[in-house]
Amino acid sequence: MNRVVVTGLGAISSIGSDAESFWQSLRLGRCGIKAIDSFDVSMLACRIAADIRDFHPEDHFDRRTTVRMARFTQLAVAAARQAWKMAALPDRLDNPGRGAVILGAGIGGLDVYQESQRKIHEGGLHRMPAMTIPKMIINEGAANISMEFSLRGRAHSIPTACASGTDAIGQAFDLLRCGRADLVVTGGTEAAVNQFGIASFCALKALSTHFNDTPEKASRPFDADRDGFVMGEGAGILILETLQHARHRGAKILAEVCGWGATSDAFHLTAPDPNGTGASEAIALALADARAAAGEIDYINAHGTGTPTNDPIETGAIKKVFGEDAYRLKISSIKGHIGHCLGAAGGLEAIATVLALRDGFCPPTIHLDHPDPACDLDYVPNVGVAAALRAALSISLGFGGHNSVLMFRRFEG
Repeated sequence: MNRVVVTGLGAISSIGSDAESFWQSLRLGRCGIKAIDSFDVSMLACRIAADIRDFHPEDHFDRRTTVRMARFTQLAVAAARQAWKMAALPDRLDNPGRGAVILGAGIGGLDVYQESQRKIHEGGLHRMPAMTIPKMIINEGAANISMEFSLRGRAHSIPTACASGTDAIGQAFDLLRCGRADLVVTGGTEAAVNQFGIASFCALKALSTHFNDTPEKASRPFDADRDGFVMGEGAGILILETLQHARHRGAKILAEVCGWGATSDAFHLTAPDPNGTGASEAIALALADARAAAGEIDYINAHGTGTPTNDPIETGAIKKVFGEDAYRLKISSIKGHIGHCLGAAGGLEAIATVLALRDGFCPPTIHLDHPDPACDLDYVPNVGVAAALRAALSISLGFGGHNSVLMFRRFEG
């Protein structure tokens, strides 16, 4: 089977408008969570989010293109352009049928749905905008990227909730190593910070409500004072290639993708299996897929949502696989920085994992001031640390019991 490598990264988030600025903000412990000021949240229990305030569509697209894309698609295409440029790819591939897109998104064009409903409410059904469906449906992110770069291979969308981005990268990895493509644009995107999105997650009682007056302290993975996650938005896009294809064109290689494991809890629509069985099995499958021993892993980018249920269950799943060796690992969650970006989380967290390997640096878990006794591993609290990193895991766990884990190695040739 083909070896698969990462050659390009693109990131748009609340703490950085490209992969390098995003990474530097993670290293420095910057937080992008603020009070929501773009719509009325006065009646909601959660009034904060990690929304992106410096992304202006007109800076990236002409007006005709802008009005034909939902925000989640705009973010994805803009991040894909960054990744394509970093990978030093030509404007068009010599064989476009060997280029594919596999993109994760958990919700899609929720902003489009909300605006179309408003127009119907105000003016009747005849006011339904003609582009509602083409903008709203989840596949349009992948479709627009394929058109952007004239990629004529598969253009697939993966909607597995908060595991969407990681599952998309895993599917891209499979496609490349079995020889069905030479290059895949992959990752995740999401833009659900709007009235409908925040109100919906408030109704589930999933969001933090105790820190509305101090939003920068609200997302607290593995901390005893955590009370829920904070919504974020963004896009994290990677260019994956077969090693042969990357070497043939002289590409700079950032890391190698070595394994992927995915399972289902088959337990509950929103709650994780309290035993963490599916999560631990996904970790074990990723290691087995890479033919790697647990002792080869030095760093884990955890799902780490900052919810009362996720963090101890994820801790237990890691312990179940690694045993006492779990206490040796460096583990961090970046959701204290950027909130929970849902379908984009796996893409952004994979980028953080790749750059951690590249630089030999573990980003911190910020706001970890009072560690939960049930979460007793080394979560790199508040200050990042340099470390010799050989291999790393990126873990995503989604509503519906979706568990997805990627393994990356530092590329050694």
